[in-house]
Amino acid sequence: MAGTDPALVTLVVGDEELLVERTVSGVVAAARAADPQAEVHDLVGGKVAVGELTQMTSPSLFGDRSVVVIRSAQDLVKDVIAEVVTYAKQPSDDTVLVLAHPGGVKGKALVDGVKKAGAKVVTVNKVTKAGERLDFIKGEFKRAGRNISGDAAQALLDAVGNDLRELAAACNQLVFDTEDKTVNAAAVARYHKGRAEVTGFNVADSAVEGRLAEALEQLRWALGTGVAPVLLVSALAGGLRSLAKVGSAPRNLRGGQLASHVGMPPWKVDRVKRQLNGWGPEGLSRAIQAVASADEQVKGGGADPAYALEHTVQVIVASRTGR
Repeated sequence: MAGTDPALVTLVVGDEELLVERTVSGVVAAARAADPQAEVHDLVGGKVAVGELTQMTSPSLFGDRSVVVIRSAQDLVKDVIAEVVTYAKQPSDDTVLVLAHPGGVKGKALVDGVKKAGAKVVTVNKVTKAGERLDFIKGEFKRAGRNISGDAAQALLDAVGNDLRELAAACNQLVFDTEDKTVNAAAVARYHKGRAEVTGFNVADSAVEGRLAEALEQLRWALGTGVAPVLLVSALAGGLRSLAKVGSAPRNLRGGQLASHVGMPPWKVDRVKRQLNGWGPEGLSRAIQAVASADEQVKGGGADPAYALEHTVQVIVASRTGR
């Protein structure tokens, strides 16, 4: 491949899942940018069989290029580790191999062997300090072409908590819901006054999984602690959209191809696939219509946003097949 393409073998080391996922996705995107027709094989370490990598990286008669991603590489068995290390010493020019390893002792032979073979190594450090999380929040807004003031970033961190996925989602929602070039503390206060433990995402997950009592309890707590109704509606809509995207995707897509098709990271696709159990097209359509109605009511079309949200959660749970 050309010199501007990603390295033929990249090892991503770290256990900060969101940042590791973004790093892996960045390498895959670079490879696909160089060759949009490149086939992506997304594998999980514990399920990679001996000879599978060799088969996927064998030269094609048609010159086809490919990207092979192996996640949870610490779970590769000994013989496969040996195969990967041997391959890394003389990688194919037609394949980009990406390995994701959380660090630690398990699978250390892979890390050491691939490093020695000359692979590109990207270390993703764990975000542990408050200052690092604040930098992460500011970086999320910068990625979106916006800014957030220092006090607003602190307010968002206090409201949402330390989980990077939750923080990233909250930043994305604020970017969508606000217009000012710089988001201030007042904007954060309007949308994020609740505790980190109870967010719209918790309510949405409980609802789409059919846990009515838990969803209603979480909803009431979220409303009672100041979470904006519009955020709760947004989370419910997002959960249902994810079900619709994955549920309507071509059945022959797997792994990275499916994730790329629906525009979600693989971890989320796996979760949504589990949540799809019990859902049918008609029920999903009813649930989406209920959320659309709730959206209108919480934005001024109804007198009681709390009632509208409780009714919507009940409709969502009842719309699952067989309920």
